[in-house]
Amino acid sequence: MITFTRLAQLPAWARWMLYAAAGIFVLTVVQGFDDTERLTTTSSSQAMLRWAVPIMLAGLGGLYSERAGIVNIGLEGMMVLGTWFGAWGAINYGPWWGLAIGALGGSFGGLLHAVATVSFGVDHIISGVAINVLAPGITRFLSSEILTGYDGGSITQSPRVPGVGRFTLPFFAGGNVGSWESPDLLGWVTKKDWFFLSDVTSLTRGLVAQISFATIIALAFVPLTAWVIWKTRFGLRLRICGEHPQSGESQGIDIYRYKYIAVTISGALAGLGGAIIVSPELSGIYQEGQTNGRGFIGLAALIFGNWRPGGIMAGSMLFGYPFGLGLRDLGGAGSHSLLLVNTIALALVLVWAVSRGRRVDAVLAGILGALAALWYFLSDTVPNWWINILPFVIVLVVLVFFSQRLRMPAADGQIYRRGET
Repeated sequence: MITFTRLAQLPAWARWMLYAAAGIFVLTVVQGFDDTERLTTTSSSQAMLRWAVPIMLAGLGGLYSERAGIVNIGLEGMMVLGTWFGAWGAINYGPWWGLAIGALGGSFGGLLHAVATVSFGVDHIISGVAINVLAPGITRFLSSEILTGYDGGSITQSPRVPGVGRFTLPFFAGGNVGSWESPDLLGWVTKKDWFFLSDVTSLTRGLVAQISFATIIALAFVPLTAWVIWKTRFGLRLRICGEHPQSGESQGIDIYRYKYIAVTISGALAGLGGAIIVSPELSGIYQEGQTNGRGFIGLAALIFGNWRPGGIMAGSMLFGYPFGLGLRDLGGAGSHSLLLVNTIALALVLVWAVSRGRRVDAVLAGILGALAALWYFLSDTVPNWWINILPFVIVLVVLVFFSQRLRMPAADGQIYRRGET
C-alpha cells in the first residue's frame, strides 16, 4: 500500500502519472454511476488540450518572471497584445509569422513591465494592473486604425486567421502517412469498452489526434523550460535573482539584465499563448476580450504547480478540462457529474488531513464535500457559471489545504536596488 509519505518520495513524473491515473479512475467510476460517457471521450480531452495550451504558456511565462523575482500579473495584458499582433501577423504574413509576431507583441508588454519594475522600482502589482488596463486600449486603437481597413475586419474583430496545420500520431491514433493508412491502436482499445483501460485510451487519443503544430511547439516549451532553468548557467543565475539577488550581485551577476531578460521572455510566452487563441486551434479570428482571463488562470496554474514547469502543465490540463467539457456539455450531465468528482476529491483531502492530524482542514474538507454532495443529489443540472469558476475554486482549495507545500522564490515581488543590502 502506497502511503502519502511514500507517494511524496516518488519522482515528480511518477507522482503526476499516478495522479492522472487516479483522476481518470474517478472519472470512470463517476460516469458509470451517472450513466454518461462525456467525461472520458476523445473530444473532451481534445477540447481540454486546446484550452490548456494558452493557460500553460502564460504559466510558463509567469515562471520565468517570478523565478527572477518579478511578480507578473500583467500576463493577461501581454496575452491580449499577443492575440492582436498574432492575428495581424497571420493575416499579412502567414500563420507561422503570426505566432512569431504574437510572441513579439507580448514581449513588448513584458519589456514595459521590466522597465517599470526593474529600472524604476514600481510596485510589481501596480505595474501589472497598469499593463492589463493599457493592453486592451492599445489593441482597440490599433483595430480602429488598421483592422477596419480589411475586408471583414472591424474595431472589435479581424478577418479569419489562417492556421499552421494539424498532426495525428501514426499507429497510436490512425491517420495517413503518404498513401499508407496507419492503424489506430488507441481507437481500437477504446471501442472494446473495457473498464478504465478504454477510458484511458480514449482520453489519451485526444492528446495525439488532430493536434495543431502550434500545440506541439507549445508543449515542447515544458521540458525546454525545465532544462533552461535547472540545468544551465543562465537558469542558475536567473534563480539567484529570485532567491537572493544581493548574493548574485556580490558574485558579479548583472541582476538587472537577467530580470529584464526573464520578464521579456515571460511576455513573449504569454503573447504566444494569445496568438494560439486567435488561431483556428481555438477561434480562428481575433475578437476583443477573447482571452477570458486565461492570463490570470495561468498565474493560478503557476501557483498550483509550485513554480515548476511540470506542475504548471498538469495544472493547466486540470483547469482546461472543465472549460473544454463545459463548452460541449453546457451544464448537462457531464458538467453535473463534476460535482460528484469534486465530492470524491474533497473526501480524499479529508482522509489526507486526518492522516496528518490536521483537524481544522479535515473539518473544512468534510463540510465542503458534504455541500458538493448535497448540490449533486438535489439537482439535475448546474449553471454554466459553475464551470467558469471551477478552476479558481481548485486553486483556492490548493491554497487552503496545501499551502505549506508551496514555495515561491524567496525574493519574489521585492524591489531590488543595486548596492542595497
